[in-house]
Amino acid sequence: MKRYIMLFTIIGTIFALDGNKDKEAMIELKPPKAEKIPHVLSAHGYDRIDNYYWMRLSDEQKLAKKPDAQTQKVLDNLHAENAFKNDILKHTEKFQNELFDEIVGRIKKDDESVPYMDNGYWYYTRYEKGKEYPIHCRKKRSMDGVEEVMIDVNTWAEGHDYFSLTSLSVSPNNKYVAFSVDTLSRRVYTINVKDLETGEILKDKIKGVQGAAAWAMDSKTFFYTVKNDITLLSEHINRHTLGSSQSDDVRVYTEKDNTYYIGVYRSRSDKYMIIYNNHTLNSQFHILKANNPYGEFREFSPREAVHEYSIEHYNEKFYIVTNWDALNFRLMETPDNSTSKENWIEVIAHRDDVMILDIDVFINHLVVSERIDGFRQIRVIDQQNGEEHYIDFGEEVFTSYTTTNISFNTNILRYGFTSLKTPFSTLDYNMDTRESTLLKQTEVVGGHNPDDYITERLLAPSRDGTMIPISIVYKKGYKKDGNGNLLQYAYGSYGASMDPGFRSSRLSYLDRGFAFAIAHIRGGQEYGRQWYEDGKMFNKMNTFTDFIDCSQFLISENYTNSDHLFAMGGSAGGLLMGAVLNLAPELYKGIIASVPFVDVTTTMMDETIPLTSNEWDEWGDPREKKEYDYIMTYSPYDNIVQQDYPNILVTTGYFDSQVQYWEPQKWVAKLRDMKTDNKQLLFHTNMEAGHGGKSGRFLRYREDALEMAFMFDLVGIRR
Repeated sequence: MKRYIMLFTIIGTIFALDGNKDKEAMIELKPPKAEKIPHVLSAHGYDRIDNYYWMRLSDEQKLAKKPDAQTQKVLDNLHAENAFKNDILKHTEKFQNELFDEIVGRIKKDDESVPYMDNGYWYYTRYEKGKEYPIHCRKKRSMDGVEEVMIDVNTWAEGHDYFSLTSLSVSPNNKYVAFSVDTLSRRVYTINVKDLETGEILKDKIKGVQGAAAWAMDSKTFFYTVKNDITLLSEHINRHTLGSSQSDDVRVYTEKDNTYYIGVYRSRSDKYMIIYNNHTLNSQFHILKANNPYGEFREFSPREAVHEYSIEHYNEKFYIVTNWDALNFRLMETPDNSTSKENWIEVIAHRDDVMILDIDVFINHLVVSERIDGFRQIRVIDQQNGEEHYIDFGEEVFTSYTTTNISFNTNILRYGFTSLKTPFSTLDYNMDTRESTLLKQTEVVGGHNPDDYITERLLAPSRDGTMIPISIVYKKGYKKDGNGNLLQYAYGSYGASMDPGFRSSRLSYLDRGFAFAIAHIRGGQEYGRQWYEDGKMFNKMNTFTDFIDCSQFLISENYTNSDHLFAMGGSAGGLLMGAVLNLAPELYKGIIASVPFVDVTTTMMDETIPLTSNEWDEWGDPREKKEYDYIMTYSPYDNIVQQDYPNILVTTGYFDSQVQYWEPQKWVAKLRDMKTDNKQLLFHTNMEAGHGGKSGRFLRYREDALEMAFMFDLVGIRR
């Protein structure tokens, strides 16, 4: 594609590049101005005029070798925005490179994961210096054995701008490994199969799938999930037999309701193949004996309009974590030959102040992951005598989680721990002696002392009186005099809790005097299911006002002020940024919106857009007038007005399947047309990537460096 060449004018503005040091003339560029082509969108008796609807392209247009006129116009605008962003930040290019080197310099280049035992082999992943991608390995019986390289992703990634290899699944007889490849970043995969004994890549290639292959116990049959070509929703479960072609595969299940996600896996007990159906409000499962892959799946329990649950097989029974008459979920069990709901027996009752998240089952112990007072806790129950206890983690603001626990006949639980100042740690916990053994803590190259940093849990009053928790970290010496630089982050959707964890890249903020705060706003699930319910559908506005109220609290408590406060969010968190920009632009020096979901009304009206129909119970279905009216009160694109906005950096990926690139593109174009200030509005499009940005281990940090340079430059930090 040809580079878009922009005209610019010199206005003779003098710009101080480094405090009292040298001054030099700066060239002010005219920002791109997108063409307005009015498009009428009618619903419920209302007409909306969308001047930038033309920016929407089909997949066929994006993938065509020769762009048509509309595609070329879209590309010209994207390239113009990239060029404008590059020119505005040109004076920071050296700093961006230094930041990138600093970030990746903290990462150990020849790293290796903690191995785990499964079916006679120790499995682990390692990285080599100078390589972007992992090498997946195993050793038989002992870690002193000969290494067997299953997949070297670096070899597979050669020649691709974007590459993702995921969902490795080894057959029960240890002979084959199935894995999935995506080279476009649309999260549509092709399953490949490798013979681990001969090294041969089999002819079996399954295209257009969700990702993972679930092996039956015969080691020659696996099940997989097929995606809809248009909506990209998971739609069918097929059965494949090694040696046959994809056209010969048998369809064993079809989901007719396009508000569901589906998938398939084998139970940890190896006894059952399980098809799951997930909806915002309910779940459903179908099961089949894993040693009978050609049999018929049977319904676990009849589908209900509102009922979420998950299942785990153990010793001829299933455990069920369910919200049936239990807002925060309870634990039940049922015989594996009588699984419908009327046979369920309660094991752990519902509690108003504790939410059950998940379970891990062992021969003598039941481990329950719970959320208590905003934090993840691990509860260990002795199944022989009923005694129970919680693991003590020793920090005030933290995240804990169970990790890879494959073995059933063991008293050792593997778990992870991290905090805003403590790197990710993997530990083995003896459930009988209650002793933890640290297996590995992620190394920060160059050194990192957690005691140099302070973490706090604050409570900010929202406008309706609800106390919103904030997790914050800063380096010792940070002055609470109202002038500190602070980056506030949040997500606030889908019940996803933003637990406080460590990122070595964040040290580049903290060591330059920034504080970092996570606002645990409603829409997540930090305080249980009600916290989510109070931030979705007709309560969605709470998500945005909670974030604003947290900002005002941090200012009132002298952590920062509006000339030093930045905000950041991505995807649904980008929607949050868009709403906050419209509601309280005066509070922030700058905002970063990453792959932002900002055209809510239009997207949710159109079920042909990937993943839309599954999310009507999250945002509302604007085809219904009441829900349309409510979404229109906050949809960022529809609520842009003529006012001053703060400095803004927007990022997206051209091949994003989660939030289509045209949402932020339209949003930026409309903001340019409407805003009344002269502050920066910069738009960065990665033309080779999707929702998760660049692939590889290090390249993704280029955008981190860009975001940091954007913020640092605005507050005069240039080294």
